[in-house]
Amino acid sequence: MTDAVQTANVAEAGTDSAVAIAVVRTSTIEKILRVVIPVTMVALAIGLWQLHITVNQVPRYIMPAPGDVIMALYSDWDTLSPSLLVTLRITFLALGIALVGGVGLAIILVQSKWIELAIFPFAVILQVTPMIAIAPLLIIYMPDTQSALLTCAFVVAFFPILSNMVAGLKSVDHNLLNLFELYGANRWQTLIYLKLPASLPYFAAGLRIGGGLSLIAAVVAEFAAGSAGKGSGLAFRLLESGYRLNYPRLYAALILLMITGVAIFAATSLIAWLLLHRWHESAMKREN
Repeated sequence: MTDAVQTANVAEAGTDSAVAIAVVRTSTIEKILRVVIPVTMVALAIGLWQLHITVNQVPRYIMPAPGDVIMALYSDWDTLSPSLLVTLRITFLALGIALVGGVGLAIILVQSKWIELAIFPFAVILQVTPMIAIAPLLIIYMPDTQSALLTCAFVVAFFPILSNMVAGLKSVDHNLLNLFELYGANRWQTLIYLKLPASLPYFAAGLRIGGGLSLIAAVVAEFAAGSAGKGSGLAFRLLESGYRLNYPRLYAALILLMITGVAIFAATSLIAWLLLHRWHESAMKREN
C-alpha cells in the first residue's frame, strides 16, 4: 500500500495536482484589531463631539449633544422608522433593477462594437446629466412621486454597473478566448463559462459603487421632488426637522442614513469577497 502511494506521488510530480495552495490564515489578534480600531475611532469622534459641546457651551438649537441625538432616535422612532423603510425600499429596488439592467445591457453591448457605438452614448448622457436637473422632469412624466424617485435612483446606480461590466467582459485573456475557439465553443458557451466568470471582479466593483450611489440618489431625488406626507423618506424628515429647528431629530435622521450607507457598503463588500476570495488577487491575503 505504501509503495502504491509513493508511486502515485512520483507520477503526480510536476503536475497541477501536486501543487498545494497555501492558505494564509488571519491571526486572532489581527481579527480583534480589525474590530477594535474602527470602533475606538468612532468612540473617539463621539467623545470629541461631546467635548466640543461641553467646553464651548454650544446650545442645543445650534448643535445637539450625542445624548440628545440618542434620545431623539428613541423618542422619534415612530416617525423616523417608516421614512427609513421608504428610503430603503427605493434604494434596494433601484439597485436591483440597476444590477439586472446593467449586466444585461453590458452583455448585449459586448456582442458587437456597432451595438455598443449605438447604445452606449445614451448611457453616458444619462450619467453626466445632473440628477437634480432630471428629477423635476421625471416628477412630471411619471405616474407618481415614488416611481420618479425610483427612476432617479436607478439612473444613478445603473451606469457604474454597466461600465464596469462592459470593461470586465472585454478584459478576458485573449489566449483563453483562442483556446475556447480552438475547442469549438460557441458564443454563448464562451460568455457563460469564460467571460462572465472573468468579469466578476469588475462586477463586484460596480456593485459597491452602485450600492452607495443608489442611496445617495434616493435622498437627492427626494430633496428635488419635495415629497411630503405619509410615504416620504428620510430626506423629507431632514428638511422638516431643519425647518422646525428640531436639530436632534435632524441629526438622528442623518445617523440613520449613515448607518444605512455603511450597512450597504458592508453587504456589497461581503458579496464581493464571497465571489472572489477563493481565486482573485484582490480578495486573497498575501503571504508577504
